[in-house]
Amino acid sequence: MKQTVLVVEDDNMIRELISIYLKKADYDVFTAVDGEEAKEVFLTEHPCLIILDLMLPKVSGEEFCMWLREQERNEVSIIMLSAKSRTEDKINGLKIGADDYLVKPFDPNELLAHIEAALRRTGQYCQKIAYNGLCIKPRKGQVWLFNTQLELTKHEFNLLYYFMGNPNVVISRESLIEQLYPYANKLVSDRSIDAHIKKLRKKIEANPASPERITTVRGMGYKFVTE
Repeated sequence: MKQTVLVVEDDNMIRELISIYLKKADYDVFTAVDGEEAKEVFLTEHPCLIILDLMLPKVSGEEFCMWLREQERNEVSIIMLSAKSRTEDKINGLKIGADDYLVKPFDPNELLAHIEAALRRTGQYCQKIAYNGLCIKPRKGQVWLFNTQLELTKHEFNLLYYFMGNPNVVISRESLIEQLYPYANKLVSDRSIDAHIKKLRKKIEANPASPERITTVRGMGYKFVTE
């Protein structure tokens, strides 16, 4: 699965340049032009790495970095980009939570090398699947909806993980039963799956009575919708 990177940069030319290089290197790329938008994008897309300019409008790069670390999202790497080249600026950036610091102007290939190095260190802790604010972290056994961690049962978690790993695919109740009860020595009814999904919808849907994430496909099963 592709790694997701958020580029936070108010300079259009630099932001586009970084995005082009990252997409060529097969990363999923999202962008923000200021620290306020960066918070919204972060909570929606749950990236594994953030390239962060410091001198941003609305919310500065330093403020955004401290906000992120306060969320206890330590699996996310931050590479700061700045025209501030003094040693004390670099030290301060690292102290408030950055994993790396590059000075502008920079070579895009050098930035890619720093990204690869950062993800080698932290990528194993940032294994997740995220769609529209809903994020599942199988290694940690966590599910987040934007900025809220959800409490799911074992069956609810396994159901959601299977759905999110197979987006936009109709999955029959029989397949879901096999996923939840692979060693069952007695017959498990479709109603059990329906009950688990009803409870799961209450936790992840804005309106469980009219679900938009896990939809019912009549006569066939269920589908996790992302598009």
